[in-house]
Parts: sequence; structure tokens; C-alpha cells
Amino acid sequence: MPEAAVMEAAVHAYVAAFAAKDPAAVAALFAPDGRVEDPIGSPPHVGHDAIQAFYAASMQTGAKLRLEGPIRIAGNYAAFAFSVLLHWDGSDKHVDVIDTFLFDEAGKVTQMQAYFGPTNMHGFA
Repeated sequence: MPEAAVMEAAVHAYVAAFAAKDPAAVAALFAPDGRVEDPIGSPPHVGHDAIQAFYAASMQTGAKLRLEGPIRIAGNYAAFAFSVLLHWDGSDKHVDVIDTFLFDEAGKVTQMQAYFGPTNMHGFA
């Protein structure tokens, strides 16, 4: 199991890569067969190419991520609450999200799941 500091650093690198609009940096955080399920219940994006393509499209919205509270570490999981802030259709909007990362022994993310739904989306009326 990776050290807690390694898992926390990966979460901060994820947020920083999003701010830099660098989908390749996000994909590099994942194991080669990593899976992204965003939101949970949607078809997963599997492998670096699919993950990079998913984040490239997400970053084109101009969204920014802001951590909301501490990163929670339990075993080889990290869970973190954050807001997605974006200016869409002429107004500011935000989405309240909780993500979980599951890590392998090498400190790479093997699975990411995003938890949010319609009640967490503000300003989209």
C-alpha cells in the first residue's frame, strides 16, 4: 500500500493538472489499466488514452477544481470533496463532488469514481 503522503500528493497533482489544463498529466497519475467512472454509474473510461481524452474534453469547459476540506485516506483509498467551478451559458455555476481514488502498490490510481447528481449541480436551471 502506498504511503498516505503519496496518495495525498496524487490528489493535489490531479487538481493542479486540471488547473493547468494538462490532461496528459492527469492520465499519468493512473495505472495503465486505470478506470474513470465520472459520474459513478456511467460507462467507465479505461486506459491512459481513454482517460486522457475524457479529461481533455472536461477541461475544455474551463472548469476549475477547488478542494473543500481535507483529503481522507483509508487503506489504499483517498476520498476528497471539491467544487467544480465554471462559467457556462453566461453565468457562474458549480457542482459539489466527492471523488475516490483507489491506488495500487506503485502509487498509481487504478480506479476513480465521482459522486454527484442533479441535487449537487447549482446554477444550471
